[in-house]
Amino acid sequence: MKLHADLNQRAVVYSENLAWVDSPMAGVQRRMLERDGEEVARATSIVRYAPGSYFSAHTHGGGEEFLVLDGVFSDETGDYPIGSYVRNPVGSTHTPYSDRGCTILVKLWQMHPDDQTRLAINTPKAEWFPGLVDGLEVLPLHSFGTENVALVRWAPGTQFQRHTHLGGEEIFVLEGVFEDEFGAYPQGAWLRNPPGSGHAPFSQSGCLIYVKVGHLSEGRSPLPNLKQD
Repeated sequence: MKLHADLNQRAVVYSENLAWVDSPMAGVQRRMLERDGEEVARATSIVRYAPGSYFSAHTHGGGEEFLVLDGVFSDETGDYPIGSYVRNPVGSTHTPYSDRGCTILVKLWQMHPDDQTRLAINTPKAEWFPGLVDGLEVLPLHSFGTENVALVRWAPGTQFQRHTHLGGEEIFVLEGVFEDEFGAYPQGAWLRNPPGSGHAPFSQSGCLIYVKVGHLSEGRSPLPNLKQD
């Protein structure tokens, strides 16, 4: 399956308009944002666990990154409530489930094999820092090589200068409306701006976004020798 699989092309998806698609496990459904592969794939998805649902034990041959959007996600390492940001590195194994139900933004097969840091950040309790312009606050989440991941809060009326993303940029809107000269992106919108692209973002009403930059510089296709994921 190929869905927005060309990393050198801009992609915009309004996820809340998408239908939920059943996964192989009962009670677990997906909204697919990008995908290159079948059940094992380079993928970015919104995944919803019904209360009491689970996914069978599996190994993340290409790593896993997720942000809990609502509810409580669990595995044998602990319980992760809304706002939790977790990175499970290449080769890690777990058995995820949710007693209460949850929704997560999850990215698979997009982690460098040398990036072996496991992270579990409770973002509602983490420290925020001033951004590069007035009205911006930044919560750094992870950095490896050229890749940087953060949450960014925009106060109403904040404008950022025009800039270019040499290694590409990916955004998921968690709250409010994010904007640039190409359009307005409400809660649930996912954007991928390819390497070398530029824009002048702003937010009239304010917003909170997940943002990742620098990770598309190689224009990677799915990693080779995919295992079960």
